[in-house]
Amino acid sequence: MYSLGIDVGSSSVKVALLDIESGRCVCSASNPKQEAPIKSPEKGFAEQDPRSWWEYMSEGVREMAAKGFSMSDVRSIGISYQMHGLVAVDRDNRPVRDAIIWCDSRAVGIGEEALNGIGYDECMTRLLNSPGNFTASKLAWVKRNEPDVYARTSRFMLPGDYIAYLLSGELSTTATGLSEGILWDFKNGCRADFVADYFGIDHDKFCPIVPAIGNDIRTNAATQEALGIPAGTPISYRAGDQPNNAFSLNVLEPGEIAATGGTSGVVYGVTDLPKADLHSRVNTFLHVTPSKEQRMGVLLCINGTGIMNAWTRRNVAPDLTYNQMNELGQTVPVGCEGLTVLPFGNGAERVLCNKNVGARFCGVDLVRQNRAHVIRAVHEGIAFSFKYGIDIMKDLGLQPNVIHAGEANMFLNPIFRSTLATLCDSRIELFDTDGSLGAARGAALGAGYYASAKEAFANLAKTLTVEPEQSWKAPLEDAYGRWTEELGKLV
Repeated sequence: MYSLGIDVGSSSVKVALLDIESGRCVCSASNPKQEAPIKSPEKGFAEQDPRSWWEYMSEGVREMAAKGFSMSDVRSIGISYQMHGLVAVDRDNRPVRDAIIWCDSRAVGIGEEALNGIGYDECMTRLLNSPGNFTASKLAWVKRNEPDVYARTSRFMLPGDYIAYLLSGELSTTATGLSEGILWDFKNGCRADFVADYFGIDHDKFCPIVPAIGNDIRTNAATQEALGIPAGTPISYRAGDQPNNAFSLNVLEPGEIAATGGTSGVVYGVTDLPKADLHSRVNTFLHVTPSKEQRMGVLLCINGTGIMNAWTRRNVAPDLTYNQMNELGQTVPVGCEGLTVLPFGNGAERVLCNKNVGARFCGVDLVRQNRAHVIRAVHEGIAFSFKYGIDIMKDLGLQPNVIHAGEANMFLNPIFRSTLATLCDSRIELFDTDGSLGAARGAALGAGYYASAKEAFANLAKTLTVEPEQSWKAPLEDAYGRWTEELGKLV
């Protein structure tokens, strides 16, 4: 028996089959083979045809079937998706426009207006966020700028909701999804209709709410005909990509943290305290969890992390592989003999109150330092940016004791991961998993094939444990002090 995981990203859609009994991935596929196109009809706009996600997913399913894996053996389906997007459909449930996706910034001004219009205290206590550039503000932009499109909009939903609809023929959303769109009232535990009322969004445009883990939404005959998946298969898990990444790493309880270090860096920590960062440097959403107790996920995003490492390779060490860079960086002392790097060169940083401070090299010694120092300082500086954000998260009641991550990207780097573990005084555990497998595991749990989360994650493969380096502690604290002093001059 298989559980099918679907991960709808902006660059590709990945599907994976989890063997429910062994808890292991048996097959996966990703489409398109090159990065999916993103339309940008105006500066700051980012759109995709939502129907293309279905095409990419279907192609992946067909590829797995061609390898001999029968879709008739699929017993549950889970969906992970790019957060904060907007899909609007008409009365026949056909898209009325291209989806406005997560990286689209057109609604920033509308979100700022709403923060003042609804009231700062109201937003912080009930939404735990500013309305910002999230789904509700994007729909408000459509209402204001495309009134004919809004008039034809019967329902709106998130990208994962749209895929669930295509699989089942049923319209639905989740409380966790509404929280990602800044449409969940944490204080009263219900849909935030007061936000819709402020924007003038009709209540009948919302989809019905179903549980994120375990629900009655099932595939229909059309899906069986198109993909070979039996009609009646439960679509028993749905989560945004960052909550799902945390779920896939078994980050479910307060104090646990999930982190990724790709082009940007993300830290996602779980807490049971519904508390907002008053400066909106991090965002709080409902976490996807099987627990009966409410769990919040605090999301930190740093734009300039892995992209800083890639820039360094292109411009400082084009003759080296990433592994060779890592080895060269380890030839210089912890703290890089005074060289400090601020890795914020990829646009405005939310964690810095939306300031664009750029990347900075500070404390350069032209006599004593060489490119090995530059490489290590970059790796340490990226870890320092994670530490800076995690300290903000601590103010929201998050007390990290373990950091979970996939063994990929920056977490392949010994300097980065040991620096982060040492400064945070936290163990780092690396795992062999990804978003599509997390969705598949969540679906099997939601459909009742696993009795508990403990059973669902029993065979999650841990690949490495990183402990704090006590001999690094003093020099790293000195280096981090210099780093925060330089950053303080800019923010």
